[in-house]
Amino acid sequence: MEFDGFIEILRNGLKSPLPGVDAHLSMSPRPVNWKRFESKRPENHRKGAVLLLFYPQGGEPFFPLIKRPEYEGVHSGQIALPGGKMEPEDPDLVFTALREASEEVGVNPDQVEVLGQMTDLYIAPSNFLVTPVIGITQTKPEFVPEVKEVARIIQTTVKHLSSPEIRKEKILEISNSFSLNTPYFEVDDEMVWGATAMILGELLQLLERGK
Repeated sequence: MEFDGFIEILRNGLKSPLPGVDAHLSMSPRPVNWKRFESKRPENHRKGAVLLLFYPQGGEPFFPLIKRPEYEGVHSGQIALPGGKMEPEDPDLVFTALREASEEVGVNPDQVEVLGQMTDLYIAPSNFLVTPVIGITQTKPEFVPEVKEVARIIQTTVKHLSSPEIRKEKILEISNSFSLNTPYFEVDDEMVWGATAMILGELLQLLERGK
């Protein structure tokens, strides 16, 4: 898919009502954690944002994913989009997404055109309500991983994400007594699942609506 044509499809898709929960459910682990989709959130929930940043490379639209380092936490070693929690001084969640992408992978916020946002997604294990922000840049960023937060940067194409053969499913053993039937995208030999897969699932449906 050619970059300029992709951006037109993306803009068109954002003009329509967002796919929302139906898209999230298509990539949600099962049994479904219905707390994700309740309209009332815990009063102490934290706000955060991630950036879906598209840029041209060889004429095609690419976007970066990151792999979190191994650490004592619920998202250790997982594949994610650049992003993080909203700080008190952040004026809005778009600013949060751009700031975090700058800190984590070296994106220059001044070179990003923000097109819009997708559906908020609640992540119960970390008590975050995450807003996905969509941005574009006309040149490939000079990515620099922040070593404490990013083990590797994975650059992938929208075409690859759309390929049926990378959409898979497996049983994840969460503990001795609990397992999840988990849809995921296999990207560069990594398993992209959970909230990140659900956000990407909405992106794919949004693009279909924009065609």
